[in-house]
Amino acid sequence: MSDPHQVAQYAIGDAKLVRGEGVRSWDSDGREYLDCVSGTFNLILGHNHPEVMAAVREQTESLVFASSSFQTEPTNVVMQELVKISPANLTRVNLRSSGGSTANEGAIKIAQLQTGKRDVIVPFRGQVGQSMAATSFNGSSRMRAPFPYQFPGVTHVPDAYCYRCFYAQKPDSCAKLCVDRIADFITYSSSGSVACVLIEPISGVGGNIVPPPGYFEDLKAFCEERDIVLIFDENQTSFGRTGEMFAADHFGVQPHMMTVSKGLTGSGLPLAAILTEERMANFDRSLHGFTYGGHTLSSAAAVKTLEIVQRPGFLENVRASGKVLKDRLLDLQKDNPVIGDVRGVGLMLGVELVEPDGGKATKKTHEFQRALHERGAITRVSEHGLGNVIELRPPLVLSPEDAHLIADRFGEALEAVS
Repeated sequence: MSDPHQVAQYAIGDAKLVRGEGVRSWDSDGREYLDCVSGTFNLILGHNHPEVMAAVREQTESLVFASSSFQTEPTNVVMQELVKISPANLTRVNLRSSGGSTANEGAIKIAQLQTGKRDVIVPFRGQVGQSMAATSFNGSSRMRAPFPYQFPGVTHVPDAYCYRCFYAQKPDSCAKLCVDRIADFITYSSSGSVACVLIEPISGVGGNIVPPPGYFEDLKAFCEERDIVLIFDENQTSFGRTGEMFAADHFGVQPHMMTVSKGLTGSGLPLAAILTEERMANFDRSLHGFTYGGHTLSSAAAVKTLEIVQRPGFLENVRASGKVLKDRLLDLQKDNPVIGDVRGVGLMLGVELVEPDGGKATKKTHEFQRALHERGAITRVSEHGLGNVIELRPPLVLSPEDAHLIADRFGEALEAVS
């Protein structure tokens, strides 16, 4: 067999994973890892959840795939359950996307059709996706810089990053300039024809940034005053990640539209959905559809996943394990000035590493991530590996005992790189 490093078009690690179970995975040398990022933030029920795997095996015996021109039992149930658990104003489901990028693009199309306007507002550091249009809309120049052709019609605005506030405000005296000043960006940086604001309620790739209380209430009011559709990109924050079913529930705000993918199937099969208000139900199906959108087999996995996350005690476990992990990280921060900030809710946490002068300790962050990997903890670094925030998104089935174990390994890694 040829060396994978010689045939891949991208960098890959040396470890070869061969098995996964729950919050753990093992490589070909038999080494055990704690998966602190749920695969790619998508294995919310962990590796190979037995009930999900059983549902998939059962579905393979009858029907693996059907054209979206037909109904199937799994796709019908997925749509019904999504409406049941989503914010009450979201009553329609478009299940014709195959991932978060295409769901976000579909949401933009729907907003443009609904409003008759064209521009998209995305916060700094916002991760819209990896398709060509989504890449053009991403809130980081690094993602756009290599490509000579860019889709027009996006305006980037400062995010609600309180730890490094663009407007040099403090949370206790903040005037919510990160909402109010959007009006200036619309006037001077956009075409003036704004269809939607597309925002992750808690940024994923951008560094686990949690907006302050009241931010989303103000943002929704701002949008409604201007006939702008507010879209929550909940591809990372949905189905219990924040300790509530959706981040919208955590913040107590109903967006006009919501996109979900990643955790929808629990254990790694691709599926995405766009949830909208009833007024947006006139979107022609021919305008947005993909071969593997609404995949029957993936939908069977999603049906079981949505059943599991609604069971009594599931969200309570997320909140309990998340509290254990966050409290332990905050304790480590007291004795380790390299930890500038610990932030997040539920099991969506970020640890920002800083230099003595408060600058971003990017090099130290990568040393720390390597030390964690050596101690059997798989993590990710913000901004696709170029940032200074360690991202933690363990499976939502994480026990408080394993939360302590993750924190123990954090402590050991901090000692190693101090």
